[in-house]
Amino acid sequence: MMQLMMIVNQPDIAAHVAACGVDRIFVDLEYLGKQERQGHLDTWMSRHTPDDISSIRAAIGNTTLLVRLNPWHAGSHGEIEDALTRGADLLMLPMFKSMDEVQGFCRLVRERVPVIPLAETREALNILPLVARTPGVGEIFIGLNDLHLSLGQAFMFQPLADGTLDRIAETLAKANMPFGFGGLARIGEGLLTAERIIGEHIRLGSRSAILSRTFHRQARTLDELNKEMDFACEIAKLRQFIAACEAAHPSVLESNRQEVKHIVSETALRLANRN
Repeated sequence: MMQLMMIVNQPDIAAHVAACGVDRIFVDLEYLGKQERQGHLDTWMSRHTPDDISSIRAAIGNTTLLVRLNPWHAGSHGEIEDALTRGADLLMLPMFKSMDEVQGFCRLVRERVPVIPLAETREALNILPLVARTPGVGEIFIGLNDLHLSLGQAFMFQPLADGTLDRIAETLAKANMPFGFGGLARIGEGLLTAERIIGEHIRLGSRSAILSRTFHRQARTLDELNKEMDFACEIAKLRQFIAACEAAHPSVLESNRQEVKHIVSETALRLANRN
């Protein structure tokens, strides 16, 4: 089953979306270097704090709590210990470029929880087979925002359409390592619609995805979220389409793949010309 993840630090919203079927609540503590990398883009910039781990942990019961820490740095040990003390079930390491970073992080975690390296650089892709064999790594996530920048591309989904994700999927399948990538909008929404992206998740064997900001709508309270959408209904729509893609003939998924490549190619060309 595909694991749906949502970045949220409001306890009431976290409890609600968990009850609606979100598999993992995602507290995001990454800030080192992110403004410099993505400040020119309309992307998520976290304002979460360590205290959010504690409040979300208390709010979501047995739902899995994923915490993204900063890239490997001198303070990593303290961040790891604090996150584990506060109740993190999974720890994500972003922006790694070397095996020393992955192995150092995993040594500090000591297999108390699974580690999810976030592959989002050209250098990370080059060492994925080794990362997949590192003790303590439970799965790998592919971060398309930073990855497309690292590859010098204009559009976030170009790595999905140019064969990069296919090569990653093949590498990780050989290592029997679960992986996920990117974000999902609500059904019918997004520059590249959720339906198109879900088809690619299933074709590639992806196991997880982050719910995009179309599931937040900038809601600051549960009341605001409920006014924007029937959240449980939106999750049900996603699950239904995921199930349909899982049952689809390979030719249907291949046809979707070709359409994704066409849409991404046109969008990337338009964005490149704009710049």
